[in-house]
Amino acid sequence: MGVTGSTGPVMDRDEVDRALARLGAEHEAIETSLLALQDHAGRRLLEGAELTGVTQERWTSTEASITLLWTYFDAYTDALRTAREIRARRRWSSREDLVELTELLNGESVTVAGSATATANAPTLHGTGSKLSERYSLATLVDRMNELYATSLDMVVAADAVWSALPARIDLLAAELQRTRRLAHSVGVRPGEHPAGDDLERITRTLTKLREQVVSDPLAFWVAAEGSSAPGGGRPDTTVYDREARALEDVRREIDAVLTVRQDAEKRIVRLRDVLSRADRTLAEARTARGEVLAKIAATEVPVVSGPPTALQEQLAAAAEYRRQAQWHRLSPLLESLEQKAEDELLRARESLTAVTAPLAVRAELRGRLDAYKAKVARHGFAEDALLVERYEKARRMLWSAPCDLRAAEQAVLRYQQAAAELLGGPRVPDQGVPEDDRRGPGA
Repeated sequence: MGVTGSTGPVMDRDEVDRALARLGAEHEAIETSLLALQDHAGRRLLEGAELTGVTQERWTSTEASITLLWTYFDAYTDALRTAREIRARRRWSSREDLVELTELLNGESVTVAGSATATANAPTLHGTGSKLSERYSLATLVDRMNELYATSLDMVVAADAVWSALPARIDLLAAELQRTRRLAHSVGVRPGEHPAGDDLERITRTLTKLREQVVSDPLAFWVAAEGSSAPGGGRPDTTVYDREARALEDVRREIDAVLTVRQDAEKRIVRLRDVLSRADRTLAEARTARGEVLAKIAATEVPVVSGPPTALQEQLAAAAEYRRQAQWHRLSPLLESLEQKAEDELLRARESLTAVTAPLAVRAELRGRLDAYKAKVARHGFAEDALLVERYEKARRMLWSAPCDLRAAEQAVLRYQQAAAELLGGPRVPDQGVPEDDRRGPGA
């Protein structure tokens, strides 16, 4: 071009027309964005809400930013209108017009008066917020508007996202909480009487406080996305809500357990009586068997059989009383405890019977073994062998007499087995302590 001004080379007519077209498109885009921000549901909610905390602080700053945005936009609009009017004076702009347009379009020709007052609560950018007026080029003004718009939209979108997500969810959970409280009250789960009732009271207080906080300070429940520069990048923080939702689910399960008790209480109590009755009968059988063992088996330590535990019967009576009075919240844990204790008691009684009758089982096993060897010997034609007859009769007298000395009877059976094995030519039975003078053959 060869002609220069204070802002550099003077633009020619085509450059001016292209610049005006670009600035006009930017003006339209900025205006559309500002109007969308002005009509944003989140911004309208913020204007009408009683804010607290970090949201109040950021909204004060954002309101000032939005005001400044419109101030910048109005100055931008005026400068663009002036440039268009200068360009429209003549079809072929004069040198003076081109110099003036170059200064207006490229130079710091836009003055924003009183910007220090307008930005009193807005973020100060580039260290210029302390001046009573500022001068900008149109390009710089666009950058400033874009920056302020991004920070303002980020705050509005974040608050709106929290308000859109959390209060409705809290209200749904609160409604479920009320239904659970009514159900809990119907089965006797009340504060001060049952832990689940206390939990319901705590959840109620927490949800009420949470909703108040979310409504007045939504940004306190916003987690910004790391590394994201897009407005509204992040998510609502649902940590407290999720914790209380899980706690309510735990209470519902507890209430369900109580309801199950109410429906099945009679059958469960009948089963408990049956289990405890079987345990008592088994203990009685064990006591009878102990007397029999002491009478029939000599030199044997027989374990003492304890009586039925009165505590379980008392607890069973308490369970029946709870059922009669419809105190399901008390009956539920008592039945669970009693069912396990009753099964343990029946197992203990069976083990006691087994321990007491063990000597009789040993005697029966010895009798069976003795008769089995006798039958075997008879099949081989040695039933009349004098030594075998002698040892068989000795063992038989011991096993069928009372009281029976099991140790001596076992040795007698072993001696009979040994003699039979030697006679039959089979493997020798280990003597297992058979006295030396009894180890003799058929001719002894």
